[in-house]
This record gives sequence, structure tokens and C-alpha cells, in this order.
Amino acid sequence: MKKVLVATDKPFAPEAKNKIEKVIRKAGYQFTTLESYTSKSEFIAAVADVDAIIVRSDIVDAEVLEAAQNAKIVVRAGSGYDNVDCQAARERGIVVMNTPGQNANAVAELAIGLAIYGIREFFSGKSGGELRGRTLGLHGFGYVARNVFRIARALGMKVIVFTRYSKSAAAAIGLKVTDSLEELYRKSDVVSIHVPARGEHLRSVSYSVLQELKKGAIVINTARKEVVNEADLCRIMEERPDIRYLSDIEPDCKAVFAEKFSGRYYFTPKKMGAQTAEANTNAGVAAAEQIVAFFEKGNVEFQVNK
Repeated sequence: MKKVLVATDKPFAPEAKNKIEKVIRKAGYQFTTLESYTSKSEFIAAVADVDAIIVRSDIVDAEVLEAAQNAKIVVRAGSGYDNVDCQAARERGIVVMNTPGQNANAVAELAIGLAIYGIREFFSGKSGGELRGRTLGLHGFGYVARNVFRIARALGMKVIVFTRYSKSAAAAIGLKVTDSLEELYRKSDVVSIHVPARGEHLRSVSYSVLQELKKGAIVINTARKEVVNEADLCRIMEERPDIRYLSDIEPDCKAVFAEKFSGRYYFTPKKMGAQTAEANTNAGVAAAEQIVAFFEKGNVEFQVNK
């Protein structure tokens, strides 16, 4: 009998956990959990005899993978998977998957919410603006960005995009694709960042890009802090007091923002994009279903460590 472990320092909601368990048990597998653990040693002990592991933001490094002698698959319930050592997993023949798109609407709604918060002067009592009629620039065009597009269009915004890999998909629904990232930032009243923290995207939001921002522009980052060059961000914020920056993840230079840019930024207390009951359930159930499909059908559609 296959044994599946759900290891979550921050547990799934009870409803989500129940639905995950139902999928696992229906397949005839054993279901076990490790919740709210306080030490890495607990995690290491828990993986010793399992065939599959589901995690959220839990760190699955080489040491954990070494201890998981029977494991064949690790699924990160969410889109980002930088908390899993994909190379170490590949070396051990362990498949790593994520659950792309399952939290896309939740992140998209937060991105739009942050844009509203920023353009309304952080609900400070000052007279703000409206999103309708303004141009939204999508930096990237994955699952989240497509949901942001849907919502922004309903609000009456003009939407443009810069993407290297999804140009035809964007053009097919009538989106204007800019020729460069600089052009996107130059033409947008609000920029919403939706690229992964890897490859050419790392620190791609640089000074050469940020200096192109329109007067009064708002930058929204619900991706990862690593896609922004923080030194360049601080520089442009200092040079351009008209720019606002809002994110669901605190930058390493948070102290600089607190000291110099009061009233022009907002960071959620923790990574909040996927923190909804719906996204929590969707990602967890998808992770369970992917594990069953992997063992029963050899399905590796969502593998990220090929």
C-alpha cells in the first residue's frame, strides 16, 4: 500500500485536509499527516517510510530527500517550488511537481486589491484615483496574469503585456504585446509582476526598467521578491517620489522603505497571494490527484525537475 504524507508547518484548512484525505484513501493509499511541526528532525523522521509527500511552503532540501528512502514524488501544493531542492530530487530519481493555476484567482484578486489600495492613496483619506480607463501592464502572462487580465478588463482597464513565451496566447485574446519590458513599464499606469524567480527573471525588474515608469505609476509584485533588483528599486523610489510599490512579500530592504518612503508602499504581513480557503483547497486536492495519477497512470504532466 502506498503511503502519502502531508507535511505542513502551516496546516491546510480542515475542509481542505478532509478532501485531500478522501482522494488519497479512495485510491487505496495510506494517508498520514505532520502538522505544525517545530523542528526539521520531526520532518525527517516523518518521511522515512513514505512513497509520496505533499508540502506547502515547507523546505524539502537534500537532507530531507535523503531520509525519504521510499519517496517517488514530492508535490508542492502551489505554483512556486523554490522550497524544494529539485536537483537533489532528480539525482535521487524523485519527481517534483507543483500545482499551477490552482491559486491563480486568489493571487489575481489580491493583485487587483493592492492596485485599488495604492491608487486610492492607501485609504488614508486623501483623494485618490480610479482604475477604470488606466493602463495595466502585465509583466508575464501565466495563470495568475491571465486572471488579472480578466478582472482588470471587467473594471474597464486597458491591458498590455510583455511575455517571451506566451505571445501567441496573449495576441489570441486581443492583448497588445510590447516589444520590450521597458516599453511595458513606460506605457503602464499600473504594472503587475507575474514571473517566476528563476532564469532571466531574477532581478529583471532593474533600474533600466524602473526608470521608464510613468509619472504616478504603481508597481504591484505578487510574484517573488527575487525578481526585483532591490537596490535599484530603492534607488528609483528615492529619485521618483511619485512611484508607489505594493507587494505581498516583504523585501530585504524593508527597513529602507520604512525610513524613507512612508505613505508610498505596502507589504502584507506574510506571503498572502494564495491565502484563501478556496485556493488552499484547490491546491491541496490537485496535489493529491496528481500523486494518484502519477502512481496509477505514470502521469508526469506537472513535473518541474525534468
